[in-house]
Amino acid sequence: MDEGIQILEEKGLLQESKGASIVDLEEFNLPPALIKKSDGATLYITRDMATAMYRARTYHFVKNVYAVGQEQSNHFRQLKAVLKKMGFDWSDDMVHVDFGLVTKNRQKLSTRKGNIILLEPTLQEAISRAKSQIEAKNPELENKDDVAHAVGVGAVKFYDLKTDRRNGYDFDLEAMVSFEGETGPYIQYAYARIQSILRKANFAPSADASYSLNDAESWEIIKLLQDFSRVIKRASDNFDPSLIAKYAISLAQAFNKYYAHTRILDDSPERDSRLALSYSTALVLKEALRLLGVETPEKM
Repeated sequence: MDEGIQILEEKGLLQESKGASIVDLEEFNLPPALIKKSDGATLYITRDMATAMYRARTYHFVKNVYAVGQEQSNHFRQLKAVLKKMGFDWSDDMVHVDFGLVTKNRQKLSTRKGNIILLEPTLQEAISRAKSQIEAKNPELENKDDVAHAVGVGAVKFYDLKTDRRNGYDFDLEAMVSFEGETGPYIQYAYARIQSILRKANFAPSADASYSLNDAESWEIIKLLQDFSRVIKRASDNFDPSLIAKYAISLAQAFNKYYAHTRILDDSPERDSRLALSYSTALVLKEALRLLGVETPEKM
C-alpha cells in the first residue's frame, strides 16, 4: 500500500480535501477517489491498488478479472482511472465482471435479518432432493449416491450460471433441482438418455462412414451443433457463462423433441446417421456442462 501512495505523491497526484487525501478524476468523468481518510486510515481502493500492482508484477496478466457485484462498479472505474494516472497502462486490462443480486423469497439476503443462504446445507438439500427423484425414476440405478451428488451440486451451479450475470434471480432450490424446465438436471437427463440409446445400439461412430439426414428435426439439431464454438467464443468475450447454459438448454430441448418424433433405433437406412447425430449431441452437451463445472452421469 505504501508503494502506491508513494507513487501518487511523487507524481503530484494526491490532493488534500478536508484533511483527507484524494485523486482528482474529473478527466475520466468520475468523482474524486478517496485514498486516505483524514485520520490516515486507508480504504479499499488503496488496498486494491497494491493488489493490482502485485498481480501485474508477479503474473504479467493478460486480463485481471474482478467478479464483484454491480454496486461496486464505480469503485472499479475509479481504481482503473487512478492506476492509469499513475502510468500503469496494464490497467486497461483490468475487467470488472459485475453481477446482479440474488434474493431469497424476493427479499435481499441479510445476515442481520437471518435471510441468508449457507452453501453446505444448500448442497446437501439439493443432493437429497436429487436422490429422491432418481429413486422414483430409476430405483434399480447403481451408484445412486454418486449420481445424486452430481445432479444436486450441478443443479445449484447451473441455475446460478444460466442467468445473465447482470440480472438477479430469486433462489429457489425446488426449481433448481427439477428434472423439468430449464435446469441442469433436465440437460443431464437428456445426456443420460442418449447414452442409454447408444448402449442399446452398441454404436460407435466411424470416421470412414458417411452419415446423411435431411429431415427438419435433424437439421434443427445439426444447426445448433454447428453454432457451439461461436457460443463459447461469445461467452468468453462477454464473460457470460449464461450463453453456454442457454445453448445447452436449447440443444437438450431440440434433442428431446427429436427423440419424441423419431424412432432412432428402428432398423432403417437412417439408423446409423440418427445414432451419429445422437452421439454428437451427447458429446456437445457433455462439453457444455463441463465448461460450467457440471458433471454428466452416464446413467440416471
